[in-house]
Amino acid sequence: MIGMHLSRLSEDLIIWSTREFGLIEFGDAFSTGSSLMPQKKNPDIAELTRGKTGRLYGNLTSILTTVKALPSSYNRDLQEDKHALFDSVDTVRSALEVFTAMLPELRINRERMEVATSDPNLFATDLTEYLVKKGMPFREAHEIVGRLVADCVTTGMSLNQIPLVELKKRSLLFDADVADVFDVRHSLSQRRAIGAPSPENVAAQIKRWQAKL
Repeated sequence: MIGMHLSRLSEDLIIWSTREFGLIEFGDAFSTGSSLMPQKKNPDIAELTRGKTGRLYGNLTSILTTVKALPSSYNRDLQEDKHALFDSVDTVRSALEVFTAMLPELRINRERMEVATSDPNLFATDLTEYLVKKGMPFREAHEIVGRLVADCVTTGMSLNQIPLVELKKRSLLFDADVADVFDVRHSLSQRRAIGAPSPENVAAQIKRWQAKL
C-alpha cells in the first residue's frame, strides 16, 4: 500500500514536471540530464520509486501464490516469505528516505499553476452549483450548463464571456453575482466538505499531520 501511494505521487510529480504542465521542477540532486537531449531533465528518483512498486507487487504476489494452496497451520513452504518480506521492507524504507529528502527540494511554479487554473470553462461545475444554491434542481442546472458549455465549444467563447442577458434566457436565476463563480479562490473557498480543498481544510490537515508526525 505504501508503494502504491508513493507510485501515484511519483506519477503526479513526473507529469507536473513536464514542459507541457511546468508546475514543478525537481531539485538537481534528485534528477539528471539526458544522455541525448541537453534540454531534458530526468525525474530519476520519482521514476525509480514508481518502478520499485512493481517489485513490491511481485513480492506480494509471490507470497500469496505460495500460501494459496497450503493447508491450515504452519508449513515449511512459508520459509519462502523471508526474502519477499525483507526485500519489501528494505525497498519501502529506501523509497521513503529518498522521498523525504526530495519533496522539500521541489520548486513550485506558482504563476504557472495560477494560469492553469484560470480557464473559465473549468468552473462549469461551480456554475451548476450556483443555480442549485438558488433553488434549481441539480438535474435541470446540469442540463442548462451543459448546453452553455456546448455553445461555447461551438462559438469558441468561454463561459465567463457569455453576456448576462444571454444567461438569463436560459434561467432567470442568473444575476450579476454570477461573475464571482469564475474566481478560483472563491471556488476553492466553497469546497468545505470532508476531504475537499478549501484553504481552511488544507490548513487543518497540515496542522493535523504535523502534530501526528
